[in-house]
Amino acid sequence: MLDADFDYLRNYLKERSGLSLSAEKRYLVDSRLGPICRRFSLTGVPDLVTKLRQGRDRALETAVVEAMTTNETFFFRDKTPFDIFRETILPQMLSARAGKRKLRIWCAAASSGQEPYSLAMILDEARAKLSGWQIEIIATDIAAEVLEKAKAGVYTQFEVQRGLPIQMLLKYFQQKGDAWHISPAIKSMVTFKQMNLIKDFSQLGQFDVIYCRNVLIYFDQPTKTDVLRRLSSALAPDGVVLLGAAETVIGLSDALAPHPAHRGLYVASGKGAAGRGTADPAAAGADKIRVPSGGLRIAAGG
Repeated sequence: MLDADFDYLRNYLKERSGLSLSAEKRYLVDSRLGPICRRFSLTGVPDLVTKLRQGRDRALETAVVEAMTTNETFFFRDKTPFDIFRETILPQMLSARAGKRKLRIWCAAASSGQEPYSLAMILDEARAKLSGWQIEIIATDIAAEVLEKAKAGVYTQFEVQRGLPIQMLLKYFQQKGDAWHISPAIKSMVTFKQMNLIKDFSQLGQFDVIYCRNVLIYFDQPTKTDVLRRLSSALAPDGVVLLGAAETVIGLSDALAPHPAHRGLYVASGKGAAGRGTADPAAAGADKIRVPSGGLRIAAGG
């Protein structure tokens, strides 16, 4: 592959997905785009670049972006962000939202669905406390192909063995042949939408909880700053954002501040574009929770 071809692909991916492909990641081009070349009967990456330059094959363009941006995920990945949700965020939201009885959650890089389905299972486990609540989980990703897999809710034995507790596997999945199908009840709790984080996402509205984990690491600094600014604008004044373990807002955004007790958890700082007061998601204790009565209602996405 010529340097000119590699440089073209780097710029192409940056403009369309925000992916910042460093020189040492050059090997990814051959490993991930090789199958794309075979699928479209191309002789190799140089031939693929020629086709991209012509700008006539939308299917090829989409396949290239999705091949380079599809990343690994699994149920309850890294465990801690889900423990924080169960033990800290959800109790606080139960108290703070007791009047409205509404909770909106956004998984901003949902991939094949394991993250939003993990949150849905936690919420189902807390069903008694959420009686009468309107719960909305919006899950977005740039890649249409993985979103279709997420919508189907069908996983391999390998996928359900990674991070998923056996009791949840038996409770929320049904085995059909070699595949595991997530329960219709859990599947119905999540609305999937195709969304590019480097584009405007204000139409999604405001959220109480935003998971944007393990995606900012692929962006350059200006793109990270821009995405974080817009994430903070999509956050409720007392909402929270969870980033990946290798991600931070420090030096990138003054609209969000690290939570003092939980690594990877961020709250509105009262600075920046949002201009809101500081909110501590741990401020309301579990002893102050007021649980309304009624039936749990799962809202469709909007």
